[in-house]
Amino acid sequence: MRRVTAPTGRVVVVGAGASPLVRELARDGFDVTALDVSETAIDVLRTDLAGVDNTIDWAVGDVCAWRPPNQFDTWHDRAVFHFLLDQAEQQAYVEAARSAVRAGGHIVIATFAPTGPDQCSGLPVARHDAASLRAAFGDGFELVEAFEADHITPWAATQRFTHAVLRRTAGASVGADLT
Repeated sequence: MRRVTAPTGRVVVVGAGASPLVRELARDGFDVTALDVSETAIDVLRTDLAGVDNTIDWAVGDVCAWRPPNQFDTWHDRAVFHFLLDQAEQQAYVEAARSAVRAGGHIVIATFAPTGPDQCSGLPVARHDAASLRAAFGDGFELVEAFEADHITPWAATQRFTHAVLRRTAGASVGADLT
């Protein structure tokens, strides 16, 4: 498995859920914000991480409407963007990322690949390759790296993911083709 880390330390984990990533980043000295739509998930994570690092910021809300009080060096999303099927939702997500990631900062994103499942947890999903992710984020981001990899679920199913790293540039336009 590949691991991408930011060269500097302010990270937002989108869809933090019960992810061990928040703990690892805090231990490694990153300034972490854990964002999830579920207050229950954030409460569980906060309880699990009690005493790990009191510099973790906790945020409950819809990523598409979220506007952080400060900017980040890295936006990390493993498996949120692919739940956004509607072009308006995808554009709102991109705008949230654009407002949250500083120029020169990075988005690290993983979505179901074109050959990945078309549903997750009973919900339909959008599948992306590197080109569609690059197009979705528009001229304000440049694709740095992308690759596909298999994820083995706890129930031993294989799910194909596209992973991409995009760097925030000074450009301000949002991608027109978000499908």
